[in-house]
Amino acid sequence: MAQNVSREGARPDDPAAIGRRVLRLRGERGLTQKQLAEPAYTPAYVSTLESGKVRPSEAALRHLAERLGVSYEELATGRPAHLAAGLRLRLTDARRALATGAPEDAAALFHTLHEEAVEHGLAQEQADALLGLGDCLLEAGELTAARDRFAAAERLLADEPLPRRVPAVRGRATAHLLTGELRYACYLLESTLDELDAAGLHDPEALLLLYTASIAPYMDMGAHARAAHAAELALALAPRVDDPALVAGMHRGVARTLIAEGRIAEADASLAKAQELYRQLHIRTELAHCHWMRGYVHAQDGDLERAESELRTAHDILAAKRAALFAEQVEVELADVLRRRGKTGEAEALLRPLLTPGADEGGAGALGAGRGAVHAGGAHRLLGLIAEERGDTERAEEHYCAALSLLERSSAVGDLADLCRLLGDLLRRTGRVEAAMDAYRTGLGHRAAPGTTTLGPAPATPPM
Repeated sequence: MAQNVSREGARPDDPAAIGRRVLRLRGERGLTQKQLAEPAYTPAYVSTLESGKVRPSEAALRHLAERLGVSYEELATGRPAHLAAGLRLRLTDARRALATGAPEDAAALFHTLHEEAVEHGLAQEQADALLGLGDCLLEAGELTAARDRFAAAERLLADEPLPRRVPAVRGRATAHLLTGELRYACYLLESTLDELDAAGLHDPEALLLLYTASIAPYMDMGAHARAAHAAELALALAPRVDDPALVAGMHRGVARTLIAEGRIAEADASLAKAQELYRQLHIRTELAHCHWMRGYVHAQDGDLERAESELRTAHDILAAKRAALFAEQVEVELADVLRRRGKTGEAEALLRPLLTPGADEGGAGALGAGRGAVHAGGAHRLLGLIAEERGDTERAEEHYCAALSLLERSSAVGDLADLCRLLGDLLRRTGRVEAAMDAYRTGLGHRAAPGTTTLGPAPATPPM
């Protein structure tokens, strides 16, 4: 069970803590024990209470609070009047700072608020501050630390109804997704959906958050039918949700399934809706994600000039916010468009630093296993294609094998199948037919029937 404790380690509602507060406040007001006790209690009772030897009843605390001129809550918990409401307002300000500015600046605000919430034993506000810190760390690309903050928030809310814990679960799943652990991200989201259904807790916001979050790992794993079903459920839930940011996230997630189905115009329209909502809310990171996905839509449709423009806009927003990991992932997709436009040198110049340890000032900027694994595999794939185009088959093979190692660990089925085809074609052209056959077989082994996954039964569909 979560415990509300002060910075010194004592619960603020312990008899000893309450007794110290009564003694301090009585002294500040110049009251004797008799003056404080009358007319309902005795000086001996106040003395026993101040020494921490008795837990006062609610009635006694309300009497003492009135005599001392403080609120019941402040005397019972040590929290100044309206502290929780003030903290919640400042948490909203910190969220706004994360939406519009750099993650490390917002993280400093969330850290301060978390310390204050701990000091005053406010578990809900502690959890909200931890969720904010987790989101800041996700943007900064510090995925292990982000996952730890989300897990800590979940532990704090262990006694709360499950819908209250869903944002923490979503955060953990996103951290696992970004490290390349697609299967475990799906497991977290699906098991939570099943738990909500079993408990009859069909909270629209919680369900929308989980279904929207599940679309990306489903798509990366090749589970297109399951992703499409999650998108349909998210669309059905949206009219029952008042939070515009959640609805915008739903539109962005649904666009991925529309792209996979070749419904490019509908995908672009869905992204335009999300983009407008994020613009109105001044949520810069999510707005960048919309530009990012619109760039992907245009690339799929063959409009490379518009794709490059959208991806550069996304990158500029993310770079300005210092959202390092997301900016690096956009650079991989931008490099793909640049290569297809014949700007091979520019594409290569973008890709090489992304795979070099210590590429940023903190020394952790390289994409790879545990940090943007799917995009790291994509970067190696592109460098392999560039090497092939130059006739350097040895270097191309090195990059394809590096990509294969990363993608096999992440279960990115579609990317794996494509990579095995590229590697097989290269091996066949260089006369290694048996090795080429092995590569093709590997690709076929990863390419299961369309829309399937090895995750097991899909979560139950909630009543709509």
